[in-house]
Amino acid sequence: MDQDSHCSAERELLEAVSRITTSSTTSPFDEEENQPKAEISCQVRKENPEKDDMQDSSATLSPNSSMTTKELQEYWRNEKRQCKQIKLLFEIPSTRIVEHHLSKYVMYKIIILQTGSFDSNKSVIERRYSDFEKLHRNLLEEFSEEMEDVTFPKKTLTGNFTEEIINERKLAFKDYLRLLYSMKYIRRSKKFIDFLTRPELQEAYGCLRGGQYTKALEILLEVIGLQERLTRGNPVSVVPTLCAIVVCHKDLENPASAFEYGEKALSRLCARTSHRYYIPLLETMITLAYELGKDFLSLQEKLEEWKTKKDPIRVFTLKELAVREYVQ
Repeated sequence: MDQDSHCSAERELLEAVSRITTSSTTSPFDEEENQPKAEISCQVRKENPEKDDMQDSSATLSPNSSMTTKELQEYWRNEKRQCKQIKLLFEIPSTRIVEHHLSKYVMYKIIILQTGSFDSNKSVIERRYSDFEKLHRNLLEEFSEEMEDVTFPKKTLTGNFTEEIINERKLAFKDYLRLLYSMKYIRRSKKFIDFLTRPELQEAYGCLRGGQYTKALEILLEVIGLQERLTRGNPVSVVPTLCAIVVCHKDLENPASAFEYGEKALSRLCARTSHRYYIPLLETMITLAYELGKDFLSLQEKLEEWKTKKDPIRVFTLKELAVREYVQ
């Protein structure tokens, strides 16, 4: 490709990036049509919800002339993905009765699917009635106006384990999750996301602290896909999980896989160099790059650049940070 053609290609790419950036700021991934009545009142009352999360989502590279063609292409792909709306469906196909010592309860199997996806893009979790009840109580504290039209299946004094009651609750909880997800401020809330991911993350980090890296990695890989889809407007929020996956792969002597997930985490921190995971992740990536025979000088330059701008402070290692997550 001659110089004129190369410049022309970059100009076209810059224009495409500009169009995508404009589209992503004026057409967010949240649907605005067919919203429940409860969501409308939410829009009036909350002018600036989760400000930090929105700042995270806007903290991306700026399309400017100093970017290489490869960087522009990657930026364009990322922006295009941000414009695409992701919708999730909730199914509760089965249940199981658990008897543990003196307690007895029903576990509801929840399958979370991405619309239009026919591959393995699904997540499977289990929750009991008391988990749903706690979620409802927590949401009422923060979203009382939005929740006023949301009904919750009440407990019964008898018959909680009959097939009829269980089937009724399966349908009720399915509709309940669907309705909550349809309200954008609720589906973005930490309380809703925690309900769907926190128990699995707590188990995974418990395994990590106990040195059970294979088990921890298995759980983390299951939950990361769901976590990414739920926090699409705040990509930085999944950095701790990605870094925990890096730690597991590294301790299991899978440096190539550790480096792969490290790159994903680092890409989410490109504009967040003050994030607590940034320097520990950079140091780990330098070690992994050297071990794999990859270019580590660019990573080393970023580390040195950070050190010249910041006052020397004690920085934890990536593993030390990971084991501190979800400590009660």
